[in-house]
Amino acid sequence: MLLLQFSTSHYCRKARLALGFKRLDYQVENLAPGAHILKLKPLTGLTTVPVLLPQEANQPDAIADSTQIFHYLDRYQPDPPLSLDDAALNAEMWAIEDWLDESIGIATRFVYYDYRSGEGKQIDPSLSSQLVIQVVRWQYGIGKAQVELAKSRLDSALEFLSHRWQKSYLVGDRITAADLAAAALLSPLALIPVYRQNYPWVFDRIQDIHHHCGAALPPGLP
Repeated sequence: MLLLQFSTSHYCRKARLALGFKRLDYQVENLAPGAHILKLKPLTGLTTVPVLLPQEANQPDAIADSTQIFHYLDRYQPDPPLSLDDAALNAEMWAIEDWLDESIGIATRFVYYDYRSGEGKQIDPSLSSQLVIQVVRWQYGIGKAQVELAKSRLDSALEFLSHRWQKSYLVGDRITAADLAAAALLSPLALIPVYRQNYPWVFDRIQDIHHHCGAALPPGLP
């Protein structure tokens, strides 16, 4: 299997956690932003990462989107499952996974890139790094009002997660796709001091999930 990715993307981290959770061997190919379109568009009709190439007979040529990769991996190797047997709990779990994917992951991106262009510039002040950050800010329309809305959304999300995730799993009695999504999509916050100080339990959970999946920890965590 080959995962086409941006090395810094938290959505690609989500796919890597799933592959690790399934204990599957895979390789990665890091794409250059911008030029990646030339590779991905013919494969999937889309321009976003991650994209998984199974590279096996009788398997799809390419699977785009981290959630679709989750569903594919559950069909390809059912054990251990990312889903739950109970239909009601499973529906709830996938709804939370979708909320994390479509709302919280985007809010994290806005807050992270705003931080990296300001207070966090010293993390990597190189011209190339700062150029990428500014391109991302322009591409997604990351401005002051959008960042403030994203911060508010994250505060509400973390309050919700504190009642479910601090000492347990998001849904059910074991790790599911929702836990992997939370661990990946919140991981950029590990480099932002205010989140490390105010929500230490979040990063304990992120570390636990990464260890379970045999995955390297995100920047900012030991």
